[in-house]
Amino acid sequence: MAKLVLILAALLTAVPLPAATSSAKKSIKKRSALKRRVRVPVVYVSPVVRGAALRAITERTARPIGVLEGAGALVPFFEQLSHPTENMSLHILQYGDSHTASDDWANQMRQYFQAKFGAGGPGFTLPGHPFLGYRRFDSRGSNSSGWYTGGIVTRKSDGIDGLGGVSLTSQSAGETVTLTVECEQLELHYLRQPGGGQMEFSVDGAPAAETIDTDGEIGPGVYSYAALPGPHQYMLRTLSSAPVRLFGWVAQNHSGVTYETLGINGAQASLILGWNSAILDPELVSRDPALIVLAYGTNEALSPKWTAEEYRAGLIEIIQRLRTAVPTASLLMIGPPDCQHPIRGHRTPFPHLDQVIEIQRDVAQTNGCAFWNWRAAMGGPGSVRQWVQAGLGQGDYTHLTGAGYRAAGGILFEELMAQYDRFLTIRAEGSHTQ
Repeated sequence: MAKLVLILAALLTAVPLPAATSSAKKSIKKRSALKRRVRVPVVYVSPVVRGAALRAITERTARPIGVLEGAGALVPFFEQLSHPTENMSLHILQYGDSHTASDDWANQMRQYFQAKFGAGGPGFTLPGHPFLGYRRFDSRGSNSSGWYTGGIVTRKSDGIDGLGGVSLTSQSAGETVTLTVECEQLELHYLRQPGGGQMEFSVDGAPAAETIDTDGEIGPGVYSYAALPGPHQYMLRTLSSAPVRLFGWVAQNHSGVTYETLGINGAQASLILGWNSAILDPELVSRDPALIVLAYGTNEALSPKWTAEEYRAGLIEIIQRLRTAVPTASLLMIGPPDCQHPIRGHRTPFPHLDQVIEIQRDVAQTNGCAFWNWRAAMGGPGSVRQWVQAGLGQGDYTHLTGAGYRAAGGILFEELMAQYDRFLTIRAEGSHTQ
């Protein structure tokens, strides 16, 4: 827990500030849905209250939390971690909602895993900058305004959106997508379709010798490029009005761990059920993940249409689909953090939060998945108030600040590594008795 204590200790010595705020600057782009301006309330606390809240959280998280359940389901993942291959990277995919999409929490996990087991590069990233709130700290993407984002919750999708459930589509010439990244291997994942258009591919402004043709029988397509050492900007440019649909990039190294952020703002786990299996399954097989993290529950806990029966059945179906596509991958389900919303001037827990967490725990246990109770790791029901007071939670009492997400990532990583060390010990003891 030393890394987490250092994060919180740095906050204790900082100049006290109001609880973090975010003001999302939103613009109307061509062929994009109108995005409303969102302001997170400011919560003012005194330096004394902030310091006391930080000390309480630091003391609580300095001890082993012990809320990772069913760690035996992670043995296949631990086995791969313990046997690194020189010319093969190990991939972790994290699907989730806005907690994942911001990349704060996932990036902390990425840094810890790569520091301990080797840096495999960014891995899979969504194309361009497909929606407000999506980011990656280990790469940078952009796109011109003539692309249509499919797969986000504010518009219907045909489900053909690739590994991350989000795609960019263009039907005009001269539209561009860029990726600035450093890696040893680069791939472009796109939809191959009858009558699909062509794209010019360039590196640091210099066009490659060949164009990328997306015409063909419908299915996922991949363009591979041997990346040059160092950071580079890769760019695509459509050459006609023929349709082009992009699923994302893969930027990775020959070995090491990739921790791949696949979050969508406002998403519920059921969104996965609408993804086209004929497209998604080959993409999953291509990534060959050692671990898949499912981090949903916040939006379900507040949904007026939520029912326990439908939610349980949906989670089971998602697990079955993932197991069918990539049967060797370990699955880790992560519950939502502690969340509150205002009712008649008072803050109360999200209405279905307790049930969502209990169903997740039960489904994970009965279907061979590990489960991490994020709410319990924060301190249990009502703990979000203390995290907000400490500057680790935002004023909406739902999302954490960057420091809060990094702290949560530290807690989870320490728990995973505690179970990994236990796995190594048990395996060593078993070999000695044979």
